[in-house]
Amino acid sequence: MKRALAAVSAVLLTSGLLTCVVTPAHAAPPTSPAPDASAAARAATVLRANPGAVQGSSAESYQVRSTKVDPSGAAHTRYTRTYQGLRVYGGDFVIHTAPNGTYAGSSVGLAAPLTLATSARTTAAAAKKAASARFVGKAETVGTPELFVDASSGQGRLAWETVVSGWQPDGQTPSRLHVITDAATGATVGSYDEIESVVGSGQGIYTGTVSIDTTLSGSTYQMIDPSHGNGRTCDMNNGTSSCTTFTDADNAWGTGANSNRQSAGVDAHFGAAKTFDYFKNVHARNGIFGNGSGVPSRVHYGNNYVNAFWDGAQMTYGDGSSNSRPLVSLDVAGHEMSHGVTEALAGLVYSGESGGLNEATSDIFGNMVEFYAAAPSDPGDYQVGEKININNNGTPLRYMYNPSLDGSSDSCWSTSTKNKDVHYSSGVANHFFFNLAEGTGATSYGTSPVCGSAPAVTGIGRAKAEKIWYRALDVYFTSNTAYVSTSNPANTSRAYSLRAATDLYGSCSTEYKAVQAAWTAVNVAGSDSACSTGNDFSVALSPTAGSVNPGSAVSTTVATATTSGSAQTVTFSASGLPSGASAAFSPASVTSGGSSTLTISTSASTPPGTYSITVNGAGAVTRSATYRLTVNGTGGGCTAPGQKLANPGFESGATGWTASSGVITTSSGQAARTGSYKAWLNGYGSTRTETLAQSVSLPAGCSSYALSFWLHIDSAETTTSVAYDKLNVQVLNSSGTVLATLATYSNLNKATGYSQKSFSLAAYAGQTVNLKFTGTEDSSLQTSFVVDDTALTVS
Repeated sequence: MKRALAAVSAVLLTSGLLTCVVTPAHAAPPTSPAPDASAAARAATVLRANPGAVQGSSAESYQVRSTKVDPSGAAHTRYTRTYQGLRVYGGDFVIHTAPNGTYAGSSVGLAAPLTLATSARTTAAAAKKAASARFVGKAETVGTPELFVDASSGQGRLAWETVVSGWQPDGQTPSRLHVITDAATGATVGSYDEIESVVGSGQGIYTGTVSIDTTLSGSTYQMIDPSHGNGRTCDMNNGTSSCTTFTDADNAWGTGANSNRQSAGVDAHFGAAKTFDYFKNVHARNGIFGNGSGVPSRVHYGNNYVNAFWDGAQMTYGDGSSNSRPLVSLDVAGHEMSHGVTEALAGLVYSGESGGLNEATSDIFGNMVEFYAAAPSDPGDYQVGEKININNNGTPLRYMYNPSLDGSSDSCWSTSTKNKDVHYSSGVANHFFFNLAEGTGATSYGTSPVCGSAPAVTGIGRAKAEKIWYRALDVYFTSNTAYVSTSNPANTSRAYSLRAATDLYGSCSTEYKAVQAAWTAVNVAGSDSACSTGNDFSVALSPTAGSVNPGSAVSTTVATATTSGSAQTVTFSASGLPSGASAAFSPASVTSGGSSTLTISTSASTPPGTYSITVNGAGAVTRSATYRLTVNGTGGGCTAPGQKLANPGFESGATGWTASSGVITTSSGQAARTGSYKAWLNGYGSTRTETLAQSVSLPAGCSSYALSFWLHIDSAETTTSVAYDKLNVQVLNSSGTVLATLATYSNLNKATGYSQKSFSLAAYAGQTVNLKFTGTEDSSLQTSFVVDDTALTVS
């Protein structure tokens, strides 16, 4: 019978995941190298002249985070951003300057300039309560919520960030959970843990007989490495607090057996040294921290601890199940410490597709460290964690040549990739990297399939592939770079790795084309600029869209950059203008690297609507960018006000709505708020997904687009910390791409009666969108999500 209560509870099982955590630790991370002052000064000059290149506004301030100067003199300066004094999460950007100091492009996470109020409608206390409810495990402290701008999606929203510190449910893994709540609605919109997971001579357990560097103190040798920044390795003695540096009388460490506590120390010490050497000798980075400091390594952590983590300053390794398989293999060490490199360079957000890129970067470099080290008992391969046997069946955690072999990872990109755990969304980039280095089809390391009908790929070798990936991470990736971004196609891994390949090997080179083919082979498409072997440039707009009342004007900055060869004169024009509108550029032409202001003026007779304006820059070639112009109703009025949802109270049954069978109902099991009908999602007490959706057209030119609905959540779940059953409220475009997740509710939000939820859909003015409710329920203990009396009022 529908929605019967389950009588038996279920235990959730998750696969083991290797882990990196950034927490207040036993050691503080060393200070990063200071930015190059001259490079920063050149970038500041460019930024003042081209604020539109970073979707900037007069309400913002910028802080230099780091600089990178190429041998040619070209430079790349990373910035963080504040808006009206508030930190902007996802607002970071990179200014690229040519050797002569002129503008050479930018890497920007924002899809449009920020325009939002900075007064919170919800309190810090409410945010703190929501964060506490989100934490799973044993919380020790709940930090003071910080009001900030969350632009991780490319669009800005005012939000609270609260950090809850404590221990994960295993009682041994430290946790610092960042919980983001919408400052307007109080809804929890996301969370992420700073945990980033992989879940003399000496004989290591995995590496075999290897040489390690130690320090002689008196007559005793200490496992302190003077050749690699004095990184030390110590024994936690299966506890979680104190750590004793390994010592030895004859500098012959370990036996290769787990019964000798030094053996795990040898593997960890060797892994730290080889990871240090890899980044220094292959990528010219002075160790993990970039300043020559070594990495402390702690082994024999906890009891039966099946994990390893990086806490921002040091490595920690558990001994595995029954304390019999320490997680000190070479690729695990390289993986975890590479998280430190990623944080120092691009700071990729550890959720969604950027989180997948973060995790893939650690898999990529972890495996490249393994190849670099050439350890006798652990040769290089393209498997992750193959030595530590977390699965207890001899299989690795992940397969880079065909990620889907693990049963969870994506080998090919799809619209659902962004919704997967980062260990599984990482598969797309892992597969790309393997294809780029080794090619598709049968290889010495495994068979790599292509996605769909993509052409086969010929690899360019590990040496070139790792250089391209590091270059993209170092100077192009931003914190919210994704595989695919419809709102900001330039801020993607494909676009940035192509720029890296151009820098290293030339535009349209064999390596450049291999990068294109390798991304295509994993179903990541892109609007790549046409190849050019001569003088070339790019054109970019900021902002990329605007609205105007008839008879008024709107402006945008047109920025250019020299992408190959020498600078040239670029002359601007625009096409696709509506009747009665004109375009003027000031100046009408620039030398590539300069910018112009485009002003679009309309007349009183310009018809309302949304238009795609093509902005052309003509030089030796013609490059273009698109501006979306919305002309409001006459005089700026709202041409079609009113309530836009059909059958908003469901009293006409399913009319106007698309819903799963039985969702729109008069069943007496849950009461409607008003009338007889309501939409009742889930409530079965078994695994199930149900949806409720309606397509709606929003007129342009109105001042308010208010979505509201009443929600009642009834649940048999008794937990106060785990969201087993969830309801997502989302906005999708006509192609089914999720434009925004307005809110996520769960069994943790259960309450008596209905409560009203409200959101603004002003961002979608002039568009036809799909409003969708998706309820998911696990295998036991019902949760009912009951929706009634919806409205989408435009005025």
